[in-house]
Amino acid sequence: MDSTPTEIMKSLPLSGIKVLDLTRALSGPFCTMILADLGADVIKVEPAPHGDMIRQWGPFKDGESIYYLSGNRNKRSLALNFRDPSCKETLLKMIESSDVVVENFRPGVVENIGISEQIARAINPRLIWTSITGYGSKGPKATWPGFDQIAQGEAGFMSFTGTPSSGPQRVGVAIGDLTSGMWAALGVIAALYQRSSTGSGQRVETSLLESLVGLLSVQGQRYLSAGEVPQLSGNVHPVISPYGAFQAKDGLLNIGAATQQQWEKLARLLSLEPLIKDDKFLDNAARITNRNELKTLIEDRLDQKQRAEWIPDMVALGIPAGAINDIQAVFEDEQVKATGIIEEIHHPVLGKIRQVGSPIRMDALKAGSIHRAPPILGQHSEEILGEFGYTAGEIEHLLRSGAIVQSDVDAVVST
Repeated sequence: MDSTPTEIMKSLPLSGIKVLDLTRALSGPFCTMILADLGADVIKVEPAPHGDMIRQWGPFKDGESIYYLSGNRNKRSLALNFRDPSCKETLLKMIESSDVVVENFRPGVVENIGISEQIARAINPRLIWTSITGYGSKGPKATWPGFDQIAQGEAGFMSFTGTPSSGPQRVGVAIGDLTSGMWAALGVIAALYQRSSTGSGQRVETSLLESLVGLLSVQGQRYLSAGEVPQLSGNVHPVISPYGAFQAKDGLLNIGAATQQQWEKLARLLSLEPLIKDDKFLDNAARITNRNELKTLIEDRLDQKQRAEWIPDMVALGIPAGAINDIQAVFEDEQVKATGIIEEIHHPVLGKIRQVGSPIRMDALKAGSIHRAPPILGQHSEEILGEFGYTAGEIEHLLRSGAIVQSDVDAVVST
């Protein structure tokens, strides 16, 4: 007999941790999905009647938002009418016995619902209050709305992503949303660990802006230490050469000759041995200065074979190299399949669906990371309120008044 989601969760690292998820769109839901993957009981509180705004974002499969599917597995959905006077009472009752609250409203907005961090932690001192904003809770832009591409621009990411001909480019996924969700989840896990010794909760906060600035890595350190302002560099590494995308006979491949030894092996493989002692390519600094000329010389040789011929030869010599795949090629790649990151789960509307699971590999997740499909709006409303002490009569009253919505999964499936 197959195990139920509840039974599976009991063996996971965050088993027993209850998370009240007040987030919407992507940054907050991605944070809570990470926690849910690790076994936390995540209750996604959604505004009735339409739910999380992301449910309206396409593309769609049989009426279900694929965007929503990508960030909400392993959760349960409670649909609340936020305009109903009972909403505040319901949320406060749930906060009393929750471990974590996660919200990603602009500073001050959550108070309009009738709750706040101060109120929540007064009734539950062990609570970890987690906030994700666009720009942080302080400073002249604190109240500005936060969207991923805006943050990518403000954090400098777009200033070095792209080529001189293309101009600044955004990263192809909402990396500000995703990384802020990851930073927040890391903060929550650290706060839970500290609570085990102190007995007290605390505030965890990050923002799209800070999350991306925190990823500037060497590009940021170049400015802080040397006053250098990185420029658009396309598909070449900013400080290593040859390292980047190169054209072979049938398309682009990535080559990363990051060490002197790797460069010399590459030169020999491509029958470019004279370049090893050429002053223009003698060391990495020289190769950076003359990178365009070196790229032309390398591509002249790469044009003699296809990528599938070059890549194994390079890897055999210890030179990092790989194809530039489209998404279809990614999911058909035997190495991707071997990792087990693609998992299957039954969805009440879509039937069996495949999803990208957690990339974390640990003993506790050896059976997989997906144990619940992304929920239908209000799929678990009655179940959740019952667990928080509401009687059947009280739940029925809330349903009749429109304060909560319970989806009829069978009816949804039949339409």
